[in-house]
Amino acid sequence: MSALFSRFGSFARLRLRPFGLCRTTPPAAYLYTGPSKPIPRCSNPDLKKYKNLQKNFKRRLRASYSKFADLQDESLICGRDYVYSVGCEGIYRRDWRQKEAELLLDLEQCCPGGKDGGERGEWAVQRVRVSPSERHLAATMKSSHREQARCVVVKQADAATQKDLSKILFTLPNVFSFEWANDEVLFYTTQEGLRCSRVFRLDLNSPAAIPRPVFEDTQPDVFVEVALSRDGRILTINSSSKTDSEVLKAPLSGPSLGSWVPVYTPCPEVTLKDMEVVGEHCVLTTREPSGGLALTVVPLASPLGGFSLPLPLWACSCESRIPGPADPRHALQLLLSSPAHPQEHFSFQPMDRLLLSRPEREGTPPERGRGGEHVTKRLEVQSQDGTRVPVTLFHSVAAGCLQRAPLLLHVYGAYGRDLNMHFSPESRLLLDLGWVLAYCHIRGGGELGLSWHRQARMKGKRAGVEDLRACLLQLHARGISSPSRSAINASSAGAVPVGALCNTDPHLVRAVTLQAPFVDVLGTMMDGSRPLTVEEREEWGDPTADPQHRLAIASYCPLHNITPQCYPSMLLTAYSEDGRVSLDGVVQYAERVQQAVHTHFTALHGAECERAPRVVLNVQPGADHFGPNHFDLVLEETGRRSGGARTGESALQMAFLYTELGLDSPRRRS
Repeated sequence: MSALFSRFGSFARLRLRPFGLCRTTPPAAYLYTGPSKPIPRCSNPDLKKYKNLQKNFKRRLRASYSKFADLQDESLICGRDYVYSVGCEGIYRRDWRQKEAELLLDLEQCCPGGKDGGERGEWAVQRVRVSPSERHLAATMKSSHREQARCVVVKQADAATQKDLSKILFTLPNVFSFEWANDEVLFYTTQEGLRCSRVFRLDLNSPAAIPRPVFEDTQPDVFVEVALSRDGRILTINSSSKTDSEVLKAPLSGPSLGSWVPVYTPCPEVTLKDMEVVGEHCVLTTREPSGGLALTVVPLASPLGGFSLPLPLWACSCESRIPGPADPRHALQLLLSSPAHPQEHFSFQPMDRLLLSRPEREGTPPERGRGGEHVTKRLEVQSQDGTRVPVTLFHSVAAGCLQRAPLLLHVYGAYGRDLNMHFSPESRLLLDLGWVLAYCHIRGGGELGLSWHRQARMKGKRAGVEDLRACLLQLHARGISSPSRSAINASSAGAVPVGALCNTDPHLVRAVTLQAPFVDVLGTMMDGSRPLTVEEREEWGDPTADPQHRLAIASYCPLHNITPQCYPSMLLTAYSEDGRVSLDGVVQYAERVQQAVHTHFTALHGAECERAPRVVLNVQPGADHFGPNHFDLVLEETGRRSGGARTGESALQMAFLYTELGLDSPRRRS
C-alpha cells in the first residue's frame, strides 16, 4: 500500500506498481579518484592481451561522447528563481538571467574528514531536491565504496547579499529517497543494509529539529520510498512489493476502500508502463501489441471518452520530465530515446491531442537528434512452448549482408523490470561500426506486464532460458549474424539466463560479457543470512523450505551446472564492494569454468579442435553493484548500466569482443 499526504492536510491511499528490490537507480553524476583498498584493478593477466585495442576504442568512445555532448541537458533542475545542475566539483546554481553557474555546494564540504580527509574523489552527488520556494536544498552524496548514501540539508543564501551561497544544516546517514513537503519539512527513508522500511520527518522549524519516525513497514519483501506528485501538491509514501500493479483513484474527502473506482483497465494485449495526471486527464504510457509505445489518455470526468496516441516508431524509452517555468501548464513533458536515438524532448497536450517535438538547442546538427541512419525493427520469435517473445533489433541503414555482421544481444529477464533501452554513445558507436544490436525481451522481465514476469519466476525460471535460446536460434535462421560472430551482454540477474545457456548451448555464441553477474543462485538462496535472500524468495523461490524450488534452481543455476566442454569466451567484471552479488561466487564461477575448459581440451589429447576460449576475471575496487564512478573508468571497464541509468559497452568490452570474435580492428580515421 501507499499513503498519500497532501501539504494541506488531506489524506488518501493508493496502490502502486511493484518495485524490484535488487535494482535501484544509480547516481546521476559521478566523481571518483581511486581505491582506498589495495585491490588490483586487473585480477587476470589475460587483460593485457586487449590493451592496445582498448586504447583504440577508448579514443573512439571519447569521440562518441563528445559528439553528443552538446545535446540539450535534460538533467537540469529548474526552480522558480534558479537552475541547478551537478558537476564534478558539486552542485551548481544560476539564476535565469545568468549564463555562468556558481558553485552552490562543494563536495569538499561534505566528504568525511573535511577538506584534508583525502576522500573527496570517492564521493558523488546522487540526487538533488529543492524546497518549493528554494529556501533549502537537500542532496544525497554517495561513496564509491558503499551503497548507502548520506543526505546533506542546506540553507541557500542570496548571492547578492552573502558571500557563502549555502550553509549545511544537517547531515543524515543512510538516506535513500527524500522529498520536501514544504519549505521547512523534509520526509526521507533510510536504507538499512539493502532494505528501506522506515520513513522519517525532519522539521527545520522545530526547536530541536530531530528527525521523527512516521512510518514503518516490517514485511521483509517490501521496499519503502517517498515521492512527490508531478504538481508538487501530494507527497506519497510507497510500500511496494513485486506482486501488485493497478491504478485507482478516490476522493480525498473519503478515502475508504469502498470509494476506490477503476480508472483504466488495459486489454490483455496492452501493458501499462507508467502514469501521470495532467490537469483533468490521466495520461498512461502503454506498450501496444506491436511492441511500440503509446500514450493512452483517460479524461477523469468521463473515463469512457479516452483515446490512444502512438509514439514515434523509434521510441523505446519514455520518461516524464519535470516541467520548467517556461513549459505549458497543462502539457506533459516527455523524453523519448532508444539505444540508437539520443534523448529527444517532446511536449504532449492532452486537451488538443498534440504531441510536439521541442526544438533542439540552436547549432545542434539535425542528425544528432534523429538517428535516421539506423533501422529499428520489432520482431517476434517462438519459444519452445510456443510463446511469442519480442525482440527489438537495430542496425545501420548502410549495413550490407546482416549474416556477416557481428551481433551483440542484450538480455535481463528478472524482477518484472524492462530491459534498459535508453540511448548510449557506446551502442551508437557499435552501430556505426556495423554491428547488429538485439534486445531480447525474455519472460521474467516486465515488457509484457505482470503475467510476463510471473511466467519466469520461482519454478518457471527456465522459461527465460528457453526464450533466450529461441532468440539466438531464430535470429541466426533469419540470416542475422552467425554463432561465430555473436555475443551476449548482461548484468546482475541477467547473468542467470546467460550462464544457464552457456551450460546447455555454448555453441550458440562465441563470447559473453557479464557485469556484477549473479551466478550462484542456489548458494545465495540457501543462505538466509546474506543480504536480500529473504526478500528475493518471491523471485527465485525458497530452496530451504520447498524441495521443488530447490530442484528448479539446481536445474538452471549457472555455477552448479558447469560441465567439461568448450564454453564461449567470457569477460566477467566484479566489484569488491558489491553487497548484492557475492564476489566469492563470481570468483568461484570463473575458476570452475576455467577448470571445465581445461578438462575438456585435455581430454582431446591434442587432437585438432576449436580454439580454446578465454575466461577473464576483472575485479574492480569499490564501485558497489553499479560499476565505476569516474568517466575514465567507465570508458576503460564496463560502461554505465541500468537501473536508472544507461547501459553500454566499454573500451575493454569492445576490445574483448573484437578479439574473441576474430574481427578486424576498426581503422583509425584519417
